[in-house]
Formats: sequence, structure tokens, C-alpha cells
Amino acid sequence: MNVHSPMTTGDPDAGGPGALVSTFARQLDLRRLANAFRRRLRLFGAVAVAVLLATVLLTLQATPKYTATANVMLDTRKEKVSNVEEVLSGLPADSSVVDTEVEVLRSRQLAERVVKTLKLEDDAEFNPLMARPTGLKAVVGGIKGILGQGAPKAARANTVEAQKQHERVVDAVLHNLSVKRAGLTYIINVNFESTLPAKAAVIANKFAELYLLEQMEAKFDANQQATQWLNARLAELRGQVQADDAAVQQYKIANNLLSASGASLTEAEISNYNQGLTQAQAQVAEDVARLRTARDQLSSGSTGDDVGEALSSPVIQQLRSQRAEVSRTVADLQGRYGDRHPEMLKAKRQLTDIDSQIQAEIQRIISNLEAKVQVSRQRAAAIGGSLGGAKGALEANNRAMVRLNELQRTADASRTLYESYLSRYKETSTQGGIEQSDARVVSKAKIPTGQSSPKVGLNLALGLLLALGAGVGAVILAEVLDAGLATAEDVERRLDISCLGAIPLLSSVADDADIEPIDYVVAKPLSAFSEAFRNLKTSILHARLGEPVKVVAVTSSLPGEGKTTTSICLGRASALQGARTIVVDCDLRRRTVNRVLKSEPTVGLLEVLSGDATLQQAIGVDEPTGVHILPLAKSTFTPRDVFGTAAMDRLLDDLRARYDLVILDTAPVLPVADTRVLAPKADAVIFLARWRKTPQHAIEAAFRLLAGTGAHLGGVALTQMDMRQQARYGYGDPGFYYAEYKKYYVS
Repeated sequence: MNVHSPMTTGDPDAGGPGALVSTFARQLDLRRLANAFRRRLRLFGAVAVAVLLATVLLTLQATPKYTATANVMLDTRKEKVSNVEEVLSGLPADSSVVDTEVEVLRSRQLAERVVKTLKLEDDAEFNPLMARPTGLKAVVGGIKGILGQGAPKAARANTVEAQKQHERVVDAVLHNLSVKRAGLTYIINVNFESTLPAKAAVIANKFAELYLLEQMEAKFDANQQATQWLNARLAELRGQVQADDAAVQQYKIANNLLSASGASLTEAEISNYNQGLTQAQAQVAEDVARLRTARDQLSSGSTGDDVGEALSSPVIQQLRSQRAEVSRTVADLQGRYGDRHPEMLKAKRQLTDIDSQIQAEIQRIISNLEAKVQVSRQRAAAIGGSLGGAKGALEANNRAMVRLNELQRTADASRTLYESYLSRYKETSTQGGIEQSDARVVSKAKIPTGQSSPKVGLNLALGLLLALGAGVGAVILAEVLDAGLATAEDVERRLDISCLGAIPLLSSVADDADIEPIDYVVAKPLSAFSEAFRNLKTSILHARLGEPVKVVAVTSSLPGEGKTTTSICLGRASALQGARTIVVDCDLRRRTVNRVLKSEPTVGLLEVLSGDATLQQAIGVDEPTGVHILPLAKSTFTPRDVFGTAAMDRLLDDLRARYDLVILDTAPVLPVADTRVLAPKADAVIFLARWRKTPQHAIEAAFRLLAGTGAHLGGVALTQMDMRQQARYGYGDPGFYYAEYKKYYVS
């Protein structure tokens, strides 16, 4: 489809700063925006007033509510009753911890405890089932009560329904709860909103109280669990320690690793044997030395008197005392009686007998020394043998000590672990009853003296802003949803095609609106209405640059766009200018030309094409203007394709030769196919669109149907334009300035 569009023009500033400024100015045309707002002023006012009234009504009908606030602070300073480490440590002074505790205060579990503690399920504010019915509901409830059917719904509800109802109560409580941190401090504001001031304060305080209680319970539970676990673990470790100690002792007994004073018995035995062997060996040496000395003295000629043992022998000492007395007696007798005196002989025999006894005693002493040497040697040998056996046992013990040490280490580790758990158990047990909360209530909620909602002033201000916003939004939405075309700019911007002109609505430009539009063109040739058709004719003649335009097809996308009125008025205006003009009715179904001109010809276009009548016989003449009319006779509709025939081509060639302007009043494009056949035969197709009524998508659909026919679409003309309203719609359009130049025309 060839579309002539005069919109593209050279711009010396294209691509430069001037182009950017110009584009921005077009996009931010405040006058255009104000104009759009002005034409939608009624819509804006209606929507704004409705929203404002709704806000006022909601504010006045809203139940007054009161908000109480309790302040809770995370306490970083704590009393240290003992140095024992707590099972559940305190909260660190961290910003994220404060935010976490805010969420804990908002938790569903805490809200459920508040609901249960304060029995809020029985409160009608949070449980609608507890509210007393009013009006019709009260009457129905009374009737059910009389009939015995008035059991409370809660009593008939099953467990699932009861749980659902409980959850709804908790949701209602949470909805009225607001917990937030005060800036970057450790203080948390617990706000609760209620219809009763005292109730709001009680619930807010209860949230703070149960929050602190939950912290203490958490520590108490943690301490109890730790104590129970440690107790159970201690029982296990106690049995393990006993088992490990028993294993050590049994291994010692089995391997003869008994000990005394920290050392094994074998080591003590070896030590004793070493000492005894040393003493025995020393005794052997001593006895051998005494025996050897005694023998050496005897072998040197000694009688044994000088032997050490003889000197210390009491027997020998006694015998020597006796010998000394006998020797004195012998000496005395020898001097008195001589050697042969019986007493002398008797004394000498006594002396000899004593000497024999002394020698016998000396021999006995020597024999005793020899026996002692033997005994000492045997004792030393026995001790040495025992020592060797003890050393062998010690070697076996040392090999067994490796396993014993392992068992001992295991037993020591078990005992150490047991003692550490025992110590921790005692510490944990002492913590019971001294748990401290990690927070404290800085300020309890007081009964509020003023309502927190609704805030009348704020609501009215917000309502006003909302009303203005809704009004603006309605205007914007109406503009966005307005699919019609209002200005030449709309035509060129949305359809990318030239706008040939605008045909005003006669009642908007004429003082006498009782005259038909086709007659007004003749009666008021200098009026704005007539001038619109002259402008349209001028645009049509220049629809194809460099080529003459004689045959013009007037069409539209839908019926009711003003094709026939425009065709006749255009023809009359052209004829009044002295141009030879003919209007051909090509709408086989409607034959609107006949109705507008109020005539019923007997022959017409179809008869000419079929050869049943000549062109001269079918053409009628409009007496006021001289424009020729080629109508359609009554009841001449045919389903055959009459416009695609050679006869139609010959007729158009004949008309082109006879007339300066041939106007073909065609059927709408979307419902009828005739126009798509006829349009390529015309020099230009003039597409009509009703001002602000014809949807853009309908026009685009018609353009798509004409695109493949080869027709030349000369442009779009807007029809039935209300010039009074156009001053609000067509900023920048010629119709926008109609009030400025309407006096130029003769009405």
C-alpha cells in the first residue's frame, strides 16, 4: 500500500543539542498536558470527590483504637552471682541480635501464650464468634434458641475448626501488635492497639512480661537438660572408671605386678636381695679372713692362744684363769715339795688337763670358723640365686608393664573425664534458681489517653492526596484507553499517514442546526462547515505528488463514519467551485445516497454496467449545485462482482474523461469486500474516521485489508468533529484555535 505522508521534513539540528531540546519540549508539553486534564475535568472531579467522600465515610465509621507502648531493653549489664559459666550464655550486644529479638517478640508462639494467658479467645474484639449478634442475626439467633437449635458454634465445632478459630484469634492479636527497635539503641518498643485503652496497656505489658519469662524459662530448661544429661553421662563415666580400674588391678594380679609404696613388689624384693647378697658376701669375706688368719697363726707355730676368736672366747678365758691358778699352785708346790710330790704331780696333771681343754677349745673355734665360712658361702649363694630369679621375674614384669601402662592411661583418662564432668555437674546444679533474663522492662505500658486511629487530620490529608491521585489516574487511564483519533497529530503519529483534514459536526459550528449538512453547504457556502470540504478537496487533489487525482474512493473501516454525507457535501462544494463533479453511489447494500437526496431513481449504476441503460439515462443532476449523481436503483442488489469487471473499468475511464472530480461513495472496508475491489481503480482512497469514536485498531485492520490491493491511500480525514470540544482536545491542531478564527466565517 502506497501511503503519502508529508510528515518527514528536513531538520538542520537533527542529532544535535537542538534536536534533543526540541524532543524534550515535545515530550514535556505542559500546555498539552493541561489541555488533556481540562477536557477530562468532569471525570477527574467525579473520581476525586468519590474517593474523598469514601475516605471521610471510612474515617467517620472507623472504630477508635488506642495504642499502648511498653519499652523493653536488652540488658548488657548483668549481676554476676557466681563465676560459674552459664549453660545458656547471655545475648551479645550486637545489632543483629536486637533485630532477632524484635522478631521473637513478634513470634506466633509468644502471641499464643498471650492469648492463652489473657483468655483472648473469649474477647469479641479478637474472636468475632463471641460478639453479640445484632439486627436480623439477633432475631434469627433467638428463633433458633427457642427451637433448641441455638447451640454455640464453638460448641459444635470439631477439633480442626477449633484450631482454625484459635489461629484466627492469634492472627488478630498479631495484626494489632507492632514491635520495632528504637533507632540503633538496645530498646525495643512493644506497641499494641485495641479498642479499649486499658486492654491495650494490659496486652502490651503481657507481651513484655512473657517475653522476659520465656528468656528465663529457656535458660532454666537448658540448665535442667544439661543437669540431666550430665547426670546420665556421669553414671556412664562412673561405670567406665570402675571398669578401667578393675582391669588395671586384675592385670597386675594376673602378671604379679603388685606394688607397695609406689613400687612393684618384685623391685622391692630385688632391692632387698641385693642388700642381703652384699651383706652375705661381706660376711663370707670376713669369715674367710678370720679362718685364714687363724690358720696362718697356727701354721706359724702358735698354740692358738693369739687367735682372735680364742682371745674373745669366754671358755678359753675361764680355762686360762684356771690354768693361772693351777700354775701358781704348781709353782708353790714345787718350791715347797719338789717335782715328785704327789700334790705336785696332781697339780701338774691338772695343768696339763687345762692345756688340753684349751687346745680342744681352740680347735673347736677353728672348726666353728670353717663352718661359718661354709654357712656364709651357702647363704650368699642362696641369696644370689633368689636375686637371679627376682631379676627374671622383673624382666617379665617389665614386659607386662607396657600393657599395664596402657590400661593405666585409659583408666586415668576416664577418671579425668569423669572428674571434669563431675565438676561441671556440680557447677550446673548450683545455677538452678539464679537464672537471669537478658532483657528488662524499662517502661511499662500506660493507659493511653488519646486514640491512635483513626487519625482524622492525617486521614483527610491522605484522602485528599489519594483523591487527587485517583482523579489523575482516572484521567490518565481514560487517555490511555481512548482509542479514538482526535487531532491531525494523532492520525500522523498513530497511523503514520497524512491527515487530509477535519469535517466539523454541523451543530458545533452552525447557529441554525436544523438544516441538513448537505443543504448547509449550499445555503452557507462561506461557513466554516463548507470551508472544511473545500480544504478536504484541496488536500485530495494533492494526495499524489506530481500526479493528477480525479477518481477518489471515499471509504471507512465501519458504518456510520459519514461517508455518504461527506461524499455529497464534497461533491457539492466542488461543483460550487466550478469543477465538473460526479458522485457515484458504490454501496450496493445501503444505497445511502438515495436516502440522503430523498430520491428513488429507476436506473442506476448496475443498469449502466449491465448495459440495460446508458450513462446519460442513469445520471441525475443536483439542481442547487449542478453536481452529477450516479445512484443505485431500488432493489438492484446483486451478489455478483460488478466492480471487478471490464465494464466498471470502462465506466471509470469514461467518467475520468468527462469530469474533473469523480467521487466514489463506497461501502466500509471491514464488513464488505466490494471496496477492496474498487479501491485500486481509484486514483486515491480517502479514509474517513469519526472523531474520537472510530477505534484505532479498526482503522489499522482496514489498512491491512487494503494493503495487498495496490490501492493508493491518500490519507485520513476526521469527520463529525465537535469544534467546541476540540478546543480541549486538539492542542496544536487547527481546530484548537477555532474560537480565534470562527468569526472569519459567515454562519
